Amino acid sequence: MIPRVMTVAGSDSGGGAGIQADIKTLTSLNVFATSVIVALTAQNSHEVTGILPVSEEFVGKQMDAILSDMGTDSAKTGMLFSSEIIHTVYRKFVQYDVKNVVIDPVMISKSGAILLKDDAVKSLMDELGKIATLITPNIPEGEKMSGISIKNMEDRIRAAKKIYEITGSSVLLKGGHSSGDYSTDILYTHKGEMEITRKRIHTDNTHGTGDTYSSAIAAYLAKGKNLEDSVNLARDYLQGAIENSFPMGRGYGSLCHFWKDVK
Repeated sequence: MIPRVMTVAGSDSGGGAGIQADIKTLTSLNVFATSVIVALTAQNSHEVTGILPVSEEFVGKQMDAILSDMGTDSAKTGMLFSSEIIHTVYRKFVQYDVKNVVIDPVMISKSGAILLKDDAVKSLMDELGKIATLITPNIPEGEKMSGISIKNMEDRIRAAKKIYEITGSSVLLKGGHSSGDYSTDILYTHKGEMEITRKRIHTDNTHGTGDTYSSAIAAYLAKGKNLEDSVNLARDYLQGAIENSFPMGRGYGSLCHFWKDVK
């Protein structure tokens, strides 16, 4: 059977991030994507002009429809918006005993729009954080989740360890918001920390990098890869998507999710 991955996230009308980026990523990595939409956004490459949350009841109905019939080999979350939605997603993951859960704690869009309410951060960590296989914060998200100001590599390791200690789940603290010619992510598991480094591609075409990365990790987990291999393979996929990215609109351009097919 073809591996199945369920994405639970918001819809990006501009197509660069959210559910749209997730489905493009999962399809290009040859897994079957199912989707649970928790919010509609009116957005493009440079701004989010509106957010329309889906009720937690209807989020639950979407998850029931998929998991009671088709099932899933892994799942990932992106924008969840509220503590009510987080609780519903958590409850359904537990009800259906979903494995290989990747939590991308999407808090703020590239353009600065708030995608996760402040009071929902604790819910994210207390509920979904406790059942996740992996949590994938960027540096600003890592600061908020750990309470540690991140200025250097030592801070990144301390922050990743702190989130791991709070939740009990492995943590991938991404280095995209840092500077330099190389970007280093910290993967913190029960084995300790591991550095994942790739050459930095200096471009503004980075809309949806976090969504793409987490979806790719979920895809490789669904294929039976272990966590370390899944993260490294996903990082290679993301690197290719950034290297082949292109301008789209007047703001942050788009990744090329199908770079393996066009090279």
